[in-house]
Amino acid sequence: MLIAIICLDKPGALEIRKANRDAHLAHIEGAEGAIVQAGPFLDAEGEMCGSLLIYEGDLAGAEAWAAADPYAAAGLFRSVDIRPWKKVVG
Repeated sequence: MLIAIICLDKPGALEIRKANRDAHLAHIEGAEGAIVQAGPFLDAEGEMCGSLLIYEGDLAGAEAWAAADPYAAAGLFRSVDIRPWKKVVG
């Protein structure tokens, strides 16, 4: 099953994101292929302001992965939405 992990940053938290980016990317690499797509949302100025990740596995695994994300541990997100997703195009 594919699961979308949609994370929106707290306002003014770009420096928290930058400071934890390497650890976040290592967390993605450590997911052993469960993260099949990932990238940041961008604001009107082109700065990172959230994340969209597509997790392949079960809902419990996606929730556990998201809870262990270094960005979450750093308090970066104002919201995290985790929901099953169906790929139709691409």
